[in-house]
Amino acid sequence: MALDLLIRKYFAVVVLAFLALAAYFQASGVTELVGAGLLTPAASGSLAQKYSPPPMPIPRSEPRSALPLIERNPFDSVTGNLIPKEPEVEAAPPGPDLSDPLSAPACDNVSALIVTESSDPEWSVAALMGSGEPHPRLRRTGDEVAGKKVVFIGYNPRDATPSVWLTGGGQLCQAQLFRVAGAPVAATPEPAPDPAPAASEAPAPSPRRGPAPLPPEIAAKIQKVSDTEFHVDRSVVDKILEDQAELMRSARIVPEQKDGKMVGVRLFGIRPDTLLGHLGLQNGDRLETINGYNMASPEKALEAYARLRTANGLSVKVNRRGSPVGIQYNIK
Repeated sequence: MALDLLIRKYFAVVVLAFLALAAYFQASGVTELVGAGLLTPAASGSLAQKYSPPPMPIPRSEPRSALPLIERNPFDSVTGNLIPKEPEVEAAPPGPDLSDPLSAPACDNVSALIVTESSDPEWSVAALMGSGEPHPRLRRTGDEVAGKKVVFIGYNPRDATPSVWLTGGGQLCQAQLFRVAGAPVAATPEPAPDPAPAASEAPAPSPRRGPAPLPPEIAAKIQKVSDTEFHVDRSVVDKILEDQAELMRSARIVPEQKDGKMVGVRLFGIRPDTLLGHLGLQNGDRLETINGYNMASPEKALEAYARLRTANGLSVKVNRRGSPVGIQYNIK
């Protein structure tokens, strides 16, 4: 009862005391809140670092490898190390000396019978005969003959002759068309001026230029039936294949393109008294097919040449001054 009377007597003082306590706690909370908002991250971090313990390092296990077991191979004492050894790379043999191809020595076992150079390397062909071969064969760049590889078909300005360069055994050699193998190139002395001819003396005729005329014994074996049909003795074909350089070396064969596509080969240097002239071909004819083989393809041209010796007849199609012309050869 005394406590109730005391509270009633001092009720206003008690209420004021509670209000003062509540105001104190509220002011303290606001102060902490404002301080936390104004505190910088650096300061917060420094405080965290100052009062927080350092992180404990996490131990990491090293990756394990079976390489020691593979190297030692404890399960097989015979085989031993199971790691395969790297293959030993043999040093490549030194290549041929290409510093001076014009001075390359002559090939001792390859002879050139026909050399035809074209602006298109695929159409540069040469009739080559290696030692042990009964007959010459047409070859192109990349073909092999007598253990050597054809690397270039062209002209040797130093020796003034068409030539074929071949590689074999790490050496470069050349098979020349006109120059005798091993013959030195001698300087040609300047001829002394001839005295003025007498008035009664006729000037000497100038030497013939271009292809040589066909020998009479071969021309007699070619019978002309018409402008587009001929009877040819088989010995003529054999003679052509055996002595191609002498009979056909002056004929020029130039691949011809139309609209970016190969359409055949154009023949130049043909005269009526030459071999091709006796066979009815004319200068400027464009050879298109032989027995159906398209002459626009180097592979087909070589195949037609390979079948020439055993063929019983040849059906040749040419384009002459823009018109197609067919020529038939009956081989007997």
